[in-house]
Amino acid sequence: MTGEGLIERFIEMMAAERGSSLNTCAAYMRDLAQLRDFIGEDMENADADDLRRWIAAMGKLKVSARSQARKISAARGFYGFLIEEGVIKKNPTSGLYLPKVVAALPKHLGLAEIEKLIAAAKARSVAIGLRLDFMLELLYGTGLRVSELVGLPLSAIVKEQFIQVMGKGSKERLVPLNPMVIEKLRKWLRVRGVDKSKFLFPSRSAAGHLTRSMFFKDVKRAAMDAGIDPERVSPHVLRHSFASHILEGGSDLRTVQTLLGHSDIATTQIYTHIQSERKRQVLEDKHPLSEKNRASRRGLYKQDV
Repeated sequence: MTGEGLIERFIEMMAAERGSSLNTCAAYMRDLAQLRDFIGEDMENADADDLRRWIAAMGKLKVSARSQARKISAARGFYGFLIEEGVIKKNPTSGLYLPKVVAALPKHLGLAEIEKLIAAAKARSVAIGLRLDFMLELLYGTGLRVSELVGLPLSAIVKEQFIQVMGKGSKERLVPLNPMVIEKLRKWLRVRGVDKSKFLFPSRSAAGHLTRSMFFKDVKRAAMDAGIDPERVSPHVLRHSFASHILEGGSDLRTVQTLLGHSDIATTQIYTHIQSERKRQVLEDKHPLSEKNRASRRGLYKQDV
């Protein structure tokens, strides 16, 4: 496949799995097209030296640190994707210097918004509604990656209590199902019937199962029906919401790491920033000596005078 074709596959994954905005996808498309122009059409054959020369060239052109960071992130994501897809075996971006930028906190929805989204899914036609309702409940109830979700085989279900997930790097993990997910699993299996497909969510796609892009479109439509800005909703946002909410409920970071299938706990620690911000806000709202409450008391004192 040509470099252009590989880039298109990566951008499609970004939109479907990560819920990246049109602007982000367009920026990454431009960044990777520039990299292709620099390296050549056979991008899958690039090595670390090629990438270093590319970065050096950006430096000579005085590309800003923020733009360099985005371009290098695009390259990292692209070659990471090629690793996952089995196109290449060695990532040429490993060890690349990345200029420091302030990391964005993961987007997540509130519980009330999750409930509205699931309610909107239920309102669809029987088969589609039950499938979408179950998939959203499963995604939010387990924190699966969307690629893991759509490709689940029927054999992944273990006694209707767990699912055996094949994650990144062919690493397996056993994820427990809560009672609500189990109930919706049973309903979906009755509607799904005796379809001969090996997949839990069969379709007529080339892969044999519901695609990431089709599921992404269903989620966006449910968001619109629920009165939620579609730009705020994606399968990846539901994964973030799962992690944020169970941490808020008292789960420890190691458990969240295991459930999400992160190989490195440093990846999971981004959620602690959300918790830290929430704790800071609680402290500001509740502590009697906070500036907010001091100002409130000063107002009361003035009224007394």
